[in-house]
Amino acid sequence: MPLEALKNAKKVIGVKQVTKAVSKGIADRVFVAVDADRRVIQPLVELCGRKAVAVQEVATMTELGQACLIEVGAAAAATVKPE
Repeated sequence: MPLEALKNAKKVIGVKQVTKAVSKGIADRVFVAVDADRRVIQPLVELCGRKAVAVQEVATMTELGQACLIEVGAAAAATVKPE
């Protein structure tokens, strides 16, 4: 899924919200910024591995934030499954 798909998709933004979505089984794909603090991102990436959720890396937090249509950087975002 290209990063641009985040603009129109139903999504959650931020490590805490993405972690909740993955735990609940509603995350479809997770995007993580490569330049984010590894201590923050690593537990989320490991959870995605346990829950079989695809993880896509994005070069920068700024790029991920822009793809989510927010004015700040984002360490993580996820598209969520339709209800």
